[in-house]
Amino acid sequence: MAAHFGLLTLTALVVANMIGAGVFTTAGFALADLHTPARVLAAWAVGGVLALAGALSYAALARRLTESGGEYLFLSRALHPAAGYVGGWVSLLAGFTGAIAFAASALEAYLVPAAVRPDWLPPDTIAIGVVVVAGLAHGRSVTLGARAQNLLVAIKLVLILAVIAWATSRGVAGAWQGGPLREPDGTIAPFDPLAFAQSVMWVSLSYSGFNAAVYVAGEARDAAHQVPRAMIAGTVLVTAAYLALNAVFVLAPPPQAVAGVEDVAGRALGALGGAPLETAVRAIVALALASSVSSLIMAGPRVYARMAEDGVLPRWLSGGDGAPGAAIAMQVGLAVVVIRVTGIEALLSYLGFTLALSAALTVASLFVLRTREGAVAVPAAGYPWVPALYVGATLVFAALAAWRRPLEPLVGLATIALGLLAWWLTARQAR
Repeated sequence: MAAHFGLLTLTALVVANMIGAGVFTTAGFALADLHTPARVLAAWAVGGVLALAGALSYAALARRLTESGGEYLFLSRALHPAAGYVGGWVSLLAGFTGAIAFAASALEAYLVPAAVRPDWLPPDTIAIGVVVVAGLAHGRSVTLGARAQNLLVAIKLVLILAVIAWATSRGVAGAWQGGPLREPDGTIAPFDPLAFAQSVMWVSLSYSGFNAAVYVAGEARDAAHQVPRAMIAGTVLVTAAYLALNAVFVLAPPPQAVAGVEDVAGRALGALGGAPLETAVRAIVALALASSVSSLIMAGPRVYARMAEDGVLPRWLSGGDGAPGAAIAMQVGLAVVVIRVTGIEALLSYLGFTLALSAALTVASLFVLRTREGAVAVPAAGYPWVPALYVGATLVFAALAAWRRPLEPLVGLATIALGLLAWWLTARQAR
């Protein structure tokens, strides 16, 4: 497969996958559950540490396995084809389809909140339109899609930095009004470990794009070096941006203005700068989410094309040396269906749990690969402590979150079970 992508495009892909719907929706839900800005920011800091541990672990896998495919490739080669198939299945339904639907739905929520939606505009119209346009751009040309992606990410970063700088200047001037969310009697609810774990799972969705570069590794120049660098650089950059953004979201406005709302960025900046600023911020967030949709449609179909080339998905999904047009069309169709049948908060819990399990299993495969091939063949920074931290902490937080809110994790486990069933049927047919 031709090498189209350099370090800039790969890093932009990571940044675009990470800075998506999660960071612009999670803080309001987290503040409603955790009650204080400090606890919310602590959840984001924990998520950043885990994401960096995950990026370092994926980097070790990417140096050894330099083809496209992501979790499907790593799990197939390191563990077993069945594990890889389930990893690809989770990517299909949750990692990309669900995440695209989540980002597109959040984009529409920012552009046209329910309170101001005109009667002539049916729900989900904008979300579906963004998905279709992104699919057409990436299906038409690899180069066109990459250039559009890089431009969107550059504009997004500049605008986000401008918002952070302006809000910080207002904080220095004493205009920030944030504080704890108090009970009716004036007290602050005590720290709840289960609620904190749920928030970390929500936050983990915002960080889950740290691995985005591995999905297009087969089309990267000098993949063994550039893909790991892109993941680590993108993760550090985004973690810093997340902490700054969420400080604005939970410290600038009065807590009652943002607790439990899905369009937290617009509400927060609107409380700080009035209606004109809120309108501008909503447009910035919509642009950021459009780049997220674009990056997911750029990355996801490469996984399905890889699976098709290996014979575990229909051959017509393979892409050859150009854009995988059939896989992109399938991705767009699946995302449109999910947009129509689910809501933002349910998607947030389902995606956070399901993708956390998939990533934890992938990082765990590093232990198997390293044991089998040795330290020289599979060098890994901080081994074994860094991958052990990621796997252990992710599983603990996932278990606590599932205990507190079991429905979406059960759907996530059902997704994995369906993947195992599909593998069994595929393998039986092949035999």
